[in-house]
Parts: sequence; C-alpha cells; structure tokens
Amino acid sequence: MRVLLSTYGSRGDVEPLAGLAAELRQLGAEVRVCAPPDEEGNRRLTAVGAEVVPVGRSVRDLVSGPKPATPANAPEVAAALVTAQSEGLLPAAEDCDVLLATGLFPAAARTVAEQAGIRYVFATFIPGILPSPYHPPLRRPGKPFPPGADNRTLWGIDAENLDALYSAPLNALRASVGLPRVDDLRAHVYTDQPWLASDPVLGPWREAPDLEVVRTGFWILPDERPLPADLEAFLDAGDPPVFVGFGSMPIRDPREASRIVVEAVRAQGRRAVVASGWGGIGPIDDGDDCFGVGEVNHQALFRRVAVVVHHGGAGTTATAARSGASQVVVPQMADQPYWAGRVADLGIGVAHDGPVPTFESLSAAIETALSAKTRERAAAVAAVIRTDGAAVAARLLLEGSR
Repeated sequence: MRVLLSTYGSRGDVEPLAGLAAELRQLGAEVRVCAPPDEEGNRRLTAVGAEVVPVGRSVRDLVSGPKPATPANAPEVAAALVTAQSEGLLPAAEDCDVLLATGLFPAAARTVAEQAGIRYVFATFIPGILPSPYHPPLRRPGKPFPPGADNRTLWGIDAENLDALYSAPLNALRASVGLPRVDDLRAHVYTDQPWLASDPVLGPWREAPDLEVVRTGFWILPDERPLPADLEAFLDAGDPPVFVGFGSMPIRDPREASRIVVEAVRAQGRRAVVASGWGGIGPIDDGDDCFGVGEVNHQALFRRVAVVVHHGGAGTTATAARSGASQVVVPQMADQPYWAGRVADLGIGVAHDGPVPTFESLSAAIETALSAKTRERAAAVAAVIRTDGAAVAARLLLEGSR
C-alpha cells in the first residue's frame, strides 16, 4: 500500500508525520510526504525512509524572510498555498491509495484526492480548530470576534474567515478540473470524521453533536540521537538547568530577548540552556552558567532540565510534558495560547500573560515553574501521557484503505 501524507508548517507540523511514517513503514506501507522545503523537518522524514516531495514556499522564509506573512497579505499567502498544494500533491498522489492532510489549513488536499480517486483523511493536532459548542475557535486573519459572542456565533465567523481566504482560489481550481463548487469550505476540508492527534490529557475533546472525531493520541517519533558531548558535560556539571527556546518563532530583537531570558534564569539561581531557533537568541556573555544550542534531541534534553520555557507549539508542549519537566509557555500565535492554557489548567507549568516577556514577568513564571508543587504535578502527568498515537493512526489508516 502507498500512503501520501501532506503538511505545511514548521518543524512541529512535520515531525509528527515522521512519527506516523515510521509506523506505516513498519507495517509494510510505502510512504510519500509532501512538506515545505525546510531542511530540519525533511531530515527527520528521510531518516525514517519516507520519500519527500517539497511543496510550497519555505516556512522559515515565510515567517522571517524579506517578505514575511502578515494578516494584511494572508489572502495572497492562502492563494499561493492552494496553488502549491494542487501542483505538488496531484503528481505525488499518483499510484497512492490514501491521502492524509494536516498542517496549515490544507484547502486543496481533498480536491487532489478527488482528482486522484483516492481516500482522503483530515487530521489535526489541535482540538481548538474543530467546531464545537464547548469552546471558541482559534483566531485567524479576517473578521474580528465581537466581544461577548457565544461559541456558535464565533464558529460562524471562523467559517466566513476561511471562506474569505481560500474559497475563491479553491473554487477556481475545482472549476478548472470539472469539480463542483464547494460552499462550506471548512466542512469540506475537515470532513464529518476528522482525526484528532492530541494526547487525551494534554488536548482533551468533549464530544460535539456534528462531528465524529477519531482520537489517535499524539504522533511521536522516538529520537535516539545522542546529545553533543559538550552539552552532556554542561548538564553533568551542576543541577538541572532551565531550557529556553522559541522554535520557529521570529524574534524582533534577539539581543534584548536573550538578555531577558538569561537574566531571568540567573535570578532564580539556575543555569540556562538557550536554543537559538529561528529567532537567533543565545548566551549573552562568556559565563559558564549558560550554554547555547542549535537543533538537538529535545526528548533527551528535556529529561535533563528542570523547566522548559517555550512558545507553546503542540510538539514542544507534548515533548516537555512527556519528559516530566515543568513548563513556562510564552504563546506567540495560532494554537499556542491554547497549549499555554492547557499547561496552566493541568498545573504542570505557567502560561505567560502575553507574547513579550519582561525580566520581571519571566522571572516570576520560572519561579512558579520551579516550585515543588508544579514539578510534582508535571512528573505525575508525564506518567499518563500516551506514546502509541502514531501506531494507532497507522493501523487505522491502513485498515480503512483495504
């Protein structure tokens, strides 16, 4: 059986597909993955034996290049994504049996599946993007949410915003290949049986009347890579440090951000491991209490630190939760406020108030995360996080296509 997986997003959107691809390969499937042309994520895909087909613009360039994406140019970005998906996915779907799409709203993926005559599955890692009377939608570019509106009204606005971004280019594509117009774009892409690949504890789902949600658990790719020897030596030289990293988030003033995070960690009497990420933060001096890293094995590293300070991506949140380290989440955009809220609600860390920390606010958050109560709760939750999500999803995907 041949499986086509598709995503568009940063490392946190790509690595779970590597976990799923690894499980599919173990079950004997051939796996092809359409993903943006960013080296970090694609290395993880090729390492598990998946064939990688680059689709669309580099996400790193999209968020921090000379012409980054903004709410103002969101329609232009959306139209380009529809074109890239249609042009990249259709040839990749040739000889495949099923297409599973995730990542940034995959508007054209189901249309490609229809053209290819293969099964289509939509999956998400974020409960908050699925329509429900029990929670509001995440915010998107477009019409703002009126204060005090109920969830049903907000989900109606969410559908309008998606239509405003994607309906015109998608329906132009469908007309060009002889397919009927789509009027309810969100329902078309999500289907009435979406897959939710979040951990039941970290990202719970309350059954909603209009969706039959398939729960799989989060898709984890076990990482056996050793940590660099100099990092191991740093970790061995003292108490567990505080990790600080904001992944793919652009940082407006990396030097000032670096100063704030390092001084906030030092104020709690702790050493720091600072990951540069796409924002370029790092140590601020030659002090032996601070170590800068690039791309490393988070699964191994997070088990060796006391606190993980991060932006709140789904993958980083799940990896930190599995490690038993407490967390400080400084949410920047998209689903990150949701994960910050879950960390706070579970008592395994702190949701920072707003995207720009100060020395005072970050120091206070780290102090709370270092408390015995928070660290004990983080250890307790780590013990119940599921690790079989990718295996569950792989079996479902193959069984449904037989």
